[in-house]
Amino acid sequence: MFRIAIYTRVSTDDQAEEGYSLDAQMERLEAYCEAQGWEVVAKYIDDGYTGRSTRRPGYQRMMEERNEWDAILVIKMDRIHRNSKNFMIMMENLEKWGKKFTSMQEELDTSSAMGRFVVDIVQRIAQLESEQIGERTYSGMAEKAESGGMLGFYPPFGYLVEDNDLVIVDCEAVVVKELFERYCAGESMAALAASLNDRGLKTRRGERWTLYSIRHILHNPAYAGYRRWDGILVKSKHPSVIDVDLFNQTQIAAAERTRNPRFRNARTLSG
Repeated sequence: MFRIAIYTRVSTDDQAEEGYSLDAQMERLEAYCEAQGWEVVAKYIDDGYTGRSTRRPGYQRMMEERNEWDAILVIKMDRIHRNSKNFMIMMENLEKWGKKFTSMQEELDTSSAMGRFVVDIVQRIAQLESEQIGERTYSGMAEKAESGGMLGFYPPFGYLVEDNDLVIVDCEAVVVKELFERYCAGESMAALAASLNDRGLKTRRGERWTLYSIRHILHNPAYAGYRRWDGILVKSKHPSVIDVDLFNQTQIAAAERTRNPRFRNARTLSG
């Protein structure tokens, strides 16, 4: 049976667009696989990440786990990439690995020269649309960032949005603080995930905890009262779950333990 990896993504620019919420994408893609007789063996989600970059945890994990699936399925091509160069690099890698790419809405045959040409054109249109959206929204979001205001992203575990501001969810915030403290005390991310699963705790989406979901929390400056905007960290007005010292200790500990040279520089906050 054809093994499918479902990939869904939503960014701060388009998460409110009707039909493109993560739940809506997943529901339609699962139904599509069932109709095609395909087996869904993995699901990868990037919540609040732009398609203009490949630095997305779900996307990167999907590529690392490529031996587990035969093809990637997305609801629309711009969910996987909004940059034509990155898309073509991905397609070259998939061909090299013997993997396929499928979009539910665009029926394109990438095995032919004409098909690849059409894919390239569609991707360039998506990139143009993305850049135009960015130009329209950048000014207003930059002003919000400078004033410490809410930037409109999906709230991380431990927070909810009320009146366009982040507010703490007490029962989740306790778990978040516990994760930071236990990691600094020497426990691994995998052990933390296993511990939460053993206690029957679920992620915001009702799923089991993984090393990657723990890593996403431990590296998120929002918990220390900061927001990442345009490549820099800015102080936000929302309440923090942990203090800056604990966040920085966590980043230093993670940098010291990692085997990946890309993550050996601790991204600490100035406080």
